[in-house]
Amino acid sequence: MEKSGLPLKQEVFLEAGVHIGTKIRTSDMRGFIFKRRDDGLYILDLRKSAERLMAAAKLLAKYRPEEVTIVASRVYSSNPANKFAALTGVNLIKGRFVPGTMTNMTCKGFLEPKIILVCDPKGEREAINESAKNGVPVISLCDTDNETKFIDLVVPINNKGKRSLALIFYILAREMMLAQGKIKSYDEFTYDIGYFEQLAVSEPKAAVPEAAQAAPEAAPEAPAEAAPAEEKKE
Repeated sequence: MEKSGLPLKQEVFLEAGVHIGTKIRTSDMRGFIFKRRDDGLYILDLRKSAERLMAAAKLLAKYRPEEVTIVASRVYSSNPANKFAALTGVNLIKGRFVPGTMTNMTCKGFLEPKIILVCDPKGEREAINESAKNGVPVISLCDTDNETKFIDLVVPINNKGKRSLALIFYILAREMMLAQGKIKSYDEFTYDIGYFEQLAVSEPKAAVPEAAQAAPEAAPEAPAEAAPAEEKKE
């Protein structure tokens, strides 16, 4: 942990564009906004992003890997999520979330997670709804244009940028592996952020439902300014 209270140097977050939002701000995300830039993009409060991200890591670490499910419907989220699943042993649902995956026992690839993490509430709303029906806690990566209904822990970040998502899963993997005892210090974490950006060439050994295949000191209140990430907003 850096002296600033961030899990990595602030410059790393800025370069990844974690704080760069969209030109849309929902009322749900109002409390996580630092300002609106001249070009119309809303900027997330980096301090709150870091605090929520570390809270998410600590919460996930309280569960056994087989009790955790990550839902990643988009390419930019599924690639780093795939690496995270392989390193930590959690379940991963890539691509389209098949309705009934968590509510219909006859559904191919049926799962009963104890907690889920979704990468985009817009594309993964069905997973959130099914979790709510089952009383399963939901952690969600949320951009400025997202709604947060049925989400228990909002992690305000740029959830559309390739580099931003790679950084998020880099931090989550490092924290969870530390909690699991797979590493004893940050120095033993041998993966870099670029590793989480790489296109996955094979499925992780972690369980991947077939159904999914088918279908501290306070951190600075917010950065002064930074250029958008190179992969920002498809």
